Amino acid sequence: MKKVKYILIAICCSISNIATSDTEKYILDETHLSIGFLVDHAGYARTLGMFTKAGGSFKYNAGTNIVSEVEIIIDTDSVFTNHDKRDAHLKSPDFLDTNNFPTMIFKADRNDLKLNPGKIKGNLTLLGKTRPLLLNVKINKIDTYPFRIGLSKPMVMGVSGSAIFKRSDFGMNYAVKKNLVGDEIELIIEFEARQE
Repeated sequence: MKKVKYILIAICCSISNIATSDTEKYILDETHLSIGFLVDHAGYARTLGMFTKAGGSFKYNAGTNIVSEVEIIIDTDSVFTNHDKRDAHLKSPDFLDTNNFPTMIFKADRNDLKLNPGKIKGNLTLLGKTRPLLLNVKINKIDTYPFRIGLSKPMVMGVSGSAIFKRSDFGMNYAVKKNLVGDEIELIIEFEARQE
C-alpha cells in the first residue's frame, strides 16, 4: 500500500512539473505594437489618438493557459492625435501631465484564461494613482514567426486587447462637468510578442 502511495505522489509531482515547465516569457515587439484610445468630443464625434512609444512583457503557460507577470509601460509624452495644439494640451497638467508622470503602467500578477476566458484583471497606474482595470484579450495566434529575425524564426504570440475606464477615477477632471471632453476612455491594444 505504501508503494502505491509513493507511486501516486511521484506521478502527481511529475504531472505538476509538466504543467509548470512550459511557462515562457514574451517580450512585446515595439515595432508591432499599437496602443490607441477613443474619447468623446462634446458629443459630436470621438477623437482617435494613440501612444507611439510603449513596451512590456508577460509570461504565458500554454499547458495551463495562465498569463502572469504582465507589464505594459506606456510613454505618455508620445501621445499623438494628429493635431499639434491638441497634443500639447494633452501633455499638460489638464490631462496627462507628462512632465510629472512620464509613464502609464498596466500590471497584472496572474490570470487563468480557462477560468476567465478573455479577461485579465490588473491595475492601471495613471497620474500617480492606481486603479483596477479589466483588460479584454484575444490571443489571435501563437506560432513560429514566418519572417526571420536575425538568425532565427522565433515563437510569436499575437494579441488584441481592449479596456474601458473613466479618466476622472485618476483625477483627470478637465472638461468633464460640461461634457466637452468625455470621461470614458476606450483603450485599444494590438501587439505581437516574441518568446524570449
